[in-house]
Amino acid sequence: MATTKTTKKTSVKQETDPAAAKTAPPKKTIGDNDSPEAKLRILFQMQQTDSQIDQLRLLRGELPLEVRDLEDEIHGLKTRISNLQSDVKDTESNITKKKLDIETATAAVKRYGEQQKNVKNNREYDSLSKEIEYQNLEIELANKRMKEYSEQLKERKALLDETKKRMTERSEDLDVKKKELDEIVSETAKEEKELEKKSSELQSLLDARMLTAYLKVRQNARNGLAVVTVQRDACGGCFNKIPPQRQLDIALSKKIIVCEYCGRILVDSSFGEIN
Repeated sequence: MATTKTTKKTSVKQETDPAAAKTAPPKKTIGDNDSPEAKLRILFQMQQTDSQIDQLRLLRGELPLEVRDLEDEIHGLKTRISNLQSDVKDTESNITKKKLDIETATAAVKRYGEQQKNVKNNREYDSLSKEIEYQNLEIELANKRMKEYSEQLKERKALLDETKKRMTERSEDLDVKKKELDEIVSETAKEEKELEKKSSELQSLLDARMLTAYLKVRQNARNGLAVVTVQRDACGGCFNKIPPQRQLDIALSKKIIVCEYCGRILVDSSFGEIN
């Protein structure tokens, strides 16, 4: 008898153990064994949630793209400015070199001229004359090159100033666009985060195969609509007519039916009324 009482007490303790009562059942995933209607309702709820997220992101309009384009343009302008600055430096260096060449050649002409006064024969005189002629040609060529470099320097400095001005303007535009985008994002960030969380929770209820199919249709469908209701006897996505018998099958929700024209998943209009 004592043994029996002990067994009963143990059994009662196990039944009323708070730890055992708090153990949550594992999250259920909608799979092949669940009804098609259950799958369709999860898909429809997920589509509604994802569409709300799309709507919030639509408020940003072209701003994210404009910001990205401006950032790319500014990066390109910075590279161009760097190259122009390098070109200006090289051209200035070439001008300085030509000035030195002219000074060297001028000094040589003067030196050879002084030497001509002390020559002993015509051969030495002619040789010095040729050297003077050669140095004068060098001076002429250096002056020509220096003039060309000066024109190049003028053009490159003007282009550099123009590029710097454009970069300043584009940087100001970028600041304005970023400010606008940040304001819109800050206004919708909380709501978007909640919707993303809800979408993620709904996704976790579907098996991998069905989720992949939904995401694929959504990616390829216009406006991101992968699940649509029947509206006025037609597909709510592509608006092609649906035969009466097929509409009846959709209303019964006993199997997953897709539009034969656009591939979207079709659900009865009552789904929208309930949700």
